[in-house]
Amino acid sequence: MGSVKTLHIVGFKNSGKTTLINRWVRLLKEKGYNVAVVKHHGHGSKLDMPDAKKDSMQYLYNGADVSLVAGGGFTQHMINREASFKELKQLAVWNNPDVVLIEGYKAEQGEKVVLVRNEEDWQELKSIEGIVLVIGLESTSTYHQIKSRNETKTLDAWLLDWIAT
Repeated sequence: MGSVKTLHIVGFKNSGKTTLINRWVRLLKEKGYNVAVVKHHGHGSKLDMPDAKKDSMQYLYNGADVSLVAGGGFTQHMINREASFKELKQLAVWNNPDVVLIEGYKAEQGEKVVLVRNEEDWQELKSIEGIVLVIGLESTSTYHQIKSRNETKTLDAWLLDWIAT
């Protein structure tokens, strides 16, 4: 299926980023694509970690820099520090995906889908570099836009066209 396509989905909290990514992951998997997702946890708080009694967490608590667990068809990778965007992308492509969907990281380089809830959001987000689609904007912009997150067929068609280019 060619080289890895990477797309950021950005917007403010509760703008529909996770919902859209989940929809697009299902669509891409139905079409036979291998998909990786990277998420920026931008809430300022620590991530919820697995149960502290698990061996993998005990390794971290006891000073391990990295804890890897494999089993049951899954691999869990925990690092005892916040990885850079570059490192996260390297991890994401490790499994040779066709598509990497990135929730957030709007300041990083790459093509971006911007979800807006209102004109105020757009005023704050319109200066982002790499915008290829704006979703939820009622007014016109110079970017390709889909006026509502509820236009699921249009959203899906846009993504499949984007992948084909």
